[in-house]
Amino acid sequence: MSTDFSPRTLYRLPWNFADNAISWLEPTSTCNLYCDGCYRENRANAHKSLSEIQHELDVFERLRKCDGVSIAGGEPLTHPDIADIVRMVKRKGWKAIINSNGALLSRELLRDLKEAGVDGFTFHVDSGQKRPRWQGKNETELNQLRQELADMLHEAGGLTCSFNATVYPETLCEVPDILAWGQENIDRVHVMVFINYRMAVLGKDHDFYVGTEQVHFDDMMYSKNDDARRTDITSEEVVEMIRSRETDFMPSAFLNGTERPDSYKWLLAGRMGNRRKIFGYVGARFMELVQTWTHLTTGKYLAYAAPSLQRRGRLYFLLAPVDKGLRRIARRYFSSLFTAPSAFFRRLHFQSIMIIQPADVLAHGAVNMCDGCPDITVWNDQLVWSCRMEEQLRWGENVRMVPRKREARHLETERPSIPAAADVSLKPGS
Repeated sequence: MSTDFSPRTLYRLPWNFADNAISWLEPTSTCNLYCDGCYRENRANAHKSLSEIQHELDVFERLRKCDGVSIAGGEPLTHPDIADIVRMVKRKGWKAIINSNGALLSRELLRDLKEAGVDGFTFHVDSGQKRPRWQGKNETELNQLRQELADMLHEAGGLTCSFNATVYPETLCEVPDILAWGQENIDRVHVMVFINYRMAVLGKDHDFYVGTEQVHFDDMMYSKNDDARRTDITSEEVVEMIRSRETDFMPSAFLNGTERPDSYKWLLAGRMGNRRKIFGYVGARFMELVQTWTHLTTGKYLAYAAPSLQRRGRLYFLLAPVDKGLRRIARRYFSSLFTAPSAFFRRLHFQSIMIIQPADVLAHGAVNMCDGCPDITVWNDQLVWSCRMEEQLRWGENVRMVPRKREARHLETERPSIPAAADVSLKPGS
């Protein structure tokens, strides 16, 4: 698929294993919902103790510089000491962001978490979840649930509000509808994330090994036995779908894959506007300046900007001389004031849009992971990809994918034609 951007025109986010914007803490693997394609096994009452959590935070502090910590799981709100966990993260000097499906969040709990110092929430809401009262609803209908959660955070004030949605083959066409809802709530929703559906398709072209021992994925959370459903949606496809409604949508930054530098594993865009109109998308220089300046002044790469900064969009025009995206936004914004002068009194908001393409297995068996991925967690005092934690728990290391002999012979003669990503995919999302 052809695009009008490339690794040469986008800003490659400078995140890496040792110096990153985010770290990923998993205080529990217990969850109150089932999500289609989830990468973590739901274990009843599998809460870590506060001492275990403190130890993992100490490992992060020793091995990884970061701005914020995603408190995930499982469902972190099932942990009885979630407020204490937030306090522990804050004592380290990090932002505390809770990654939740939102089903257990009440105004009372939100008040307690805010008193503990929580900085924001990332809510996972999509039609692949078996939610009471919401089963069978499409993504557009689920905007009502998204609205309830966004309004709750807005009432509390001062909290970052983000939404994740897994993009399934059936819901790819609904991505523009979710983004349209995001624009209608640009004053209270700060980040929109789309995570391409991934599963490991069994019995197709690869076998699975740990060392020299062949293992089986049949009962792994992120495996399936049929290949009728697509598991290879790409970031470029999501971009094209967004452009079917919003023609000037343009990413500005990315993370590439560990195996393929031209793959877009995390694709970031930033748009500016209000509830009535989007004036455009910032360019690569803006993203570079924000990350570089933050690192120079704080020693950290930026994870979640405070809501107070994201609603001061006109201040960003100071960077317009060095960023063509901002120049275009400024021209459109000031031109609009001639026809609607009262618009000057409406705030201009910044909203981030992220597209994540999880791990892909290439035809020769190598796994194209997210290079510089923020969702890195702790296992056995080491930093590992959170999306493959089940492999660590079961076998103590990541599984190798080995092409079957027929495929291997094919590769010997046609190795230059290895596709970008094919056959097997892991991790549907967070």
